[in-house]
Formats: sequence, C-alpha cells, structure tokens
Amino acid sequence: MANTAAQPRERITNFTPYEIKKGEEYMSPEMLEHFKQLLLQWKQELMEEVDRTMHHMQEDAANYADPSDRATQEEEFSLELRTRDRERKLIKKIDQTIDRIDKDDYGFCDQCGVEIGIRRLEARPTATLCIDCKTLAEIRERQTGI
Repeated sequence: MANTAAQPRERITNFTPYEIKKGEEYMSPEMLEHFKQLLLQWKQELMEEVDRTMHHMQEDAANYADPSDRATQEEEFSLELRTRDRERKLIKKIDQTIDRIDKDDYGFCDQCGVEIGIRRLEARPTATLCIDCKTLAEIRERQTGI
C-alpha cells in the first residue's frame, strides 16, 4: 500500500505577483481585490483536496484480512484525516481573512498597526502580524513555551 496522504497546502503556489502602480496607495481597492481572489483560489484548491480525500477513502476502503494491511490502511486514513482537519482550520482562517478584506481591515499588523507588506501577504495571505511582531512573538513563544 502506498501512502497517498498529502501535506496541507500551506501556501499558494500558482499566482501572479501584484504589480504596484506608481503612486498607488497601500491596500487600494485593486490590491484588496488581488488578495481576495488569491484567498478564494486557495480556498477552492483546499476544498478540491477535501473532495479528493473523500473520494479516495470511499474508493480505497477495503476490509483486508491481513492485520498488517488493515493497520497500514487505517494509519493512511488517519494521516489523511489529520491533514484535512488542518486544512479545515486553514479554510476557516481564509474565510476570516476574506471577511477582514470586506471590512477594509486587511494588510496592517494587529499589534503595531504598520503595513504587513505585499510580498509577505502573498507568501502568507492570512498573516495578521508584520514580520517584526511575528518574530518577537516566536521568540516569546520559544522562551515561555506557550
């Protein structure tokens, strides 16, 4: 049995980077639309992955006589379900981010209020912290273990 469990798609890979126009204001309507479309595309890809998983599990579910084969299949399904659970949480975060775009509350750090930056948001569209605040949060997390 081959392990077909895929890792969750933590980032968007197939998109055209936003080209800032001369004099364009940060988080202009065009920029917001770019990120909204990016997030919708990502959500669609994740939803398609969920459908593929469901189809795979229904098609490949077999009652193996050999306990080793059965255990392998159960482990494979368990890995896939954990991956899909992570993706479900990511879809929820994508929906929250789209809501922030709709409310014109996107692209600025939740802690210090500075611009998060277009390239950072393209790498992680659900980011809510600028790179400096995120770095400090990670240092605190390592130091406190929380």
